[in-house]
Amino acid sequence: MSDTLRLTMAQAVVKYMMAQKVEIGGEIKPMFAGVWAIFGHGNVAGLGEALYQVKDDMPTYRAHNEQGMAHSAIAYAKTLNRQQMMACTASAGPGSTNMVTAAAVAHVNRIPVLFLPGDTFATRMPDPVLQQLETFHDHTVTTNDCFKPVSRFFDRITRPEQLLTSLPQAMRVLTDPVDCGPVTLALPQDIQTFAWDFPAHFFAEKVHRLRRQQPDVAELKAAVELIKNSKKPLLIAGGGVHYSGAESALSALVSDYGIPVGETQAGKGALPWDHPQNMGSIGVTGAGSTNALAADCDLIIAVGTRLGDFASGSRTMINPDAKIVSVNVAPFDSIKHYAKPVVGDAQLTLPQLSQALHGWAPDDAWKKNATAAKAAWDNYVDEATANKNTLPLTDPEAVGAVNRAAGEEDIVVCAAGGLPGELQKLWRTRFSRGYHMEYGFSCMGYEIAGGLGAKMAKPDSNVFVMVGDGSYLMLNSEIATSVMLGYKMILVVLDNRGYGCIHRLQEFCGGPGFNNLLDDCLTVPEGAPKTDFAGHARALGAEAEKVDSISELEAALERAKAADKTYVITLDTDALKVTKEGGFWWDVAVPEVSPREKVRQARAFYEAQKAKQFKNL
Repeated sequence: MSDTLRLTMAQAVVKYMMAQKVEIGGEIKPMFAGVWAIFGHGNVAGLGEALYQVKDDMPTYRAHNEQGMAHSAIAYAKTLNRQQMMACTASAGPGSTNMVTAAAVAHVNRIPVLFLPGDTFATRMPDPVLQQLETFHDHTVTTNDCFKPVSRFFDRITRPEQLLTSLPQAMRVLTDPVDCGPVTLALPQDIQTFAWDFPAHFFAEKVHRLRRQQPDVAELKAAVELIKNSKKPLLIAGGGVHYSGAESALSALVSDYGIPVGETQAGKGALPWDHPQNMGSIGVTGAGSTNALAADCDLIIAVGTRLGDFASGSRTMINPDAKIVSVNVAPFDSIKHYAKPVVGDAQLTLPQLSQALHGWAPDDAWKKNATAAKAAWDNYVDEATANKNTLPLTDPEAVGAVNRAAGEEDIVVCAAGGLPGELQKLWRTRFSRGYHMEYGFSCMGYEIAGGLGAKMAKPDSNVFVMVGDGSYLMLNSEIATSVMLGYKMILVVLDNRGYGCIHRLQEFCGGPGFNNLLDDCLTVPEGAPKTDFAGHARALGAEAEKVDSISELEAALERAKAADKTYVITLDTDALKVTKEGGFWWDVAVPEVSPREKVRQARAFYEAQKAKQFKNL
């Protein structure tokens, strides 16, 4: 029949994906920029054949690690403000479960990725097949059920015609500003190859556009009243500012009324670092300027943030008497911390707030205090990041060198460990997407693969990946992928011989150094080996060198920028020396009972902080 297309289930999935488009700045682009794939028996004959047929129009990228390729897909979508995305497919069994951690990263950070894991035979004729999980009490369970708690939408396609209802729901979630997150469609390897007569109209081109929700009139009015009654407001800018494209609206609001702004990890870059109202980062790894204002403010205006514990100092940093107004597209986030919600798109809501506030202003003393605090913090950052030509080298000095090497539209990428704290405090960018941090899930191993995804999204930007030795050793294989694909990154590997961040946290909680730094681990008598990171990177195809001073690092960064492929620079740093100014307490539970006096002292301090926390509950 002319109005139907006979396709396999896998071919239909791919054809439907290719029909999805997105309008960005008046230009129509493909919604899916490509598919990351590591093939195995669970997807090579079905989905692999379908992707081969369209390889010139829908690129398929081969990675070296399933978790890594999914991190790259996440970083790609994040860098492009969730407007374009990628899909990831792996074989049934370990290949697919390798992606579960990345799915959790996407879920926590609200990033769209389409996961297409191969699944075991729906017909069960050859059971049990290689890599099949057999659950004794429930024969419907497969390893892909692990995706359920870390997916915003999950379906197992056991008949080709189920795609008619499943794929539109998948696209709804992937493109919805509220529900946005990972979607998993488990694809049994036999059903991938089954054919069906699909209606041709199912594959008609569909153009998606960002849905923008107007704020409720009553909620907006209540928010305006709270703001007008405040004298010392502080605005917290979160990642939602970026996803809404509300940077200009934010700048106009805070400039017109002189409202100081603190940025979360996800919100950093919402204002240029030298914007008069940008006080710097906020929270556990925040600037001293912003955190001092948070402790003294009478109102928080939270925009596009879920106010996680790192932003709020585990609910102890913000003045307990302060009111909170929360502008957020997601009702789930808008009521956190007992906030007065304004559910709506930030780009639409902020101008309406600004117009309604005409005639109001914060106290002059509050604005002067904020200006002085910003100036003092800027001076501190200058000092902390300066090249002091001293040894041992420190993370803050390395951050300063990389920041000075970065251009106006270059990007820094990082994730877990101590570096996110240093970068949130010290990194300066005027580019809204110049700071790329995965800190919602704080996933070690995201950095290098994430840098690759960011470079694919912004090929004209230099992408600087700052990564510790611990994260590098966890997941470094996508260095080879970046060389293979021709997407150049600049990696700066800071080797402090272990998990320095958790070592410091361990000591703060009263514990001795144990199992974090390599010197404190169970090893052979001669100790843990010194890893030659530069040699390892060269073995993966990158250019690499080791430096021993900040001046050498600065020179190496210039060579890296001139190189034509991924370039790795490694240096040894001190595990204990970090930025002392700024920051705040973080709720990490300390044992109630211990034979160690330092633990008992830490517990006493912990209980005092918990008492403060209770006031904000």
